[in-house]
Amino acid sequence: MSDAEREFVRPLLPESLRSRKWVDDHRVRNGIVRKFRTGTAWRDGPQRYGSWTTSHTRFHRWATDGTFE
Repeated sequence: MSDAEREFVRPLLPESLRSRKWVDDHRVRNGIVRKFRTGTAWRDGPQRYGSWTTSHTRFHRWATDGTFE
């Protein structure tokens, strides 16, 4: 994602409700976008996007809470 796209999306995404800080949203968003652009399995993503479980969990959370609506 470009810087302009990141700034556009940032206010639309929920903040963490837990006391610990989330993994960088930028990395996770890029991991999610990469997964759907390439069509590969979550676990086949490059490590530069962080743990595949983090990307999958964040995507699932955002999908179920209506963030993508």
